[in-house]
Amino acid sequence: MSDVVAARRPLVPAVVFIITGAIGWYAAFSLMIDKIKILQNPDAVLDCNFGVLVQCGVNLKSAQGAVLGFPNPILGLGGFVAPIAVGVALLAGAAFARWFWITFNVGVAGAFAFCLWLAYQSIYHLGTLCPWCMLTWSVTIPLFLLLTLYNAREGRFGTRLSRVGSMLYGWVPALTLGVYLVIAVAAQLQLDVLNNI
Repeated sequence: MSDVVAARRPLVPAVVFIITGAIGWYAAFSLMIDKIKILQNPDAVLDCNFGVLVQCGVNLKSAQGAVLGFPNPILGLGGFVAPIAVGVALLAGAAFARWFWITFNVGVAGAFAFCLWLAYQSIYHLGTLCPWCMLTWSVTIPLFLLLTLYNAREGRFGTRLSRVGSMLYGWVPALTLGVYLVIAVAAQLQLDVLNNI
């Protein structure tokens, strides 16, 4: 009986939730440490500053770095705990109600939209590529795609989207690379990254 239960556990989503959540939390923690360093000394040399183009100091000091009036990394420190907790619970055999999955998906969709907005701001307004920010984007993108298509496949958005989810679920790695590529091309066209690193 336990083997049957184990077989039904969504292993791939659970592992992806845990890994992306842990990496995202680490990036948010690192950004928060750097923000504290800047607050203590505005001229501090940060480990994430590799040059004029690749650095996090400009981002942390900007208005975009504290959209809600406090440092954005605080959102990450709280938010990335959720996928870790859900992933661990799934591995332990937990089953969640449809409303929970939809609520979780809405939260992750908000994080995804926020990351895309921050990427746009970083590339087109701040003119920098923040290493820790990019790490956050790089895990939020597959987290959103996998969760959304998993929920669609499982019929949590209705039967019509179930077929779409089933068809696209296996394409999450390719879709993720596609989004990475769009961001990379935008950065190259706007910042000429290859000639300015």
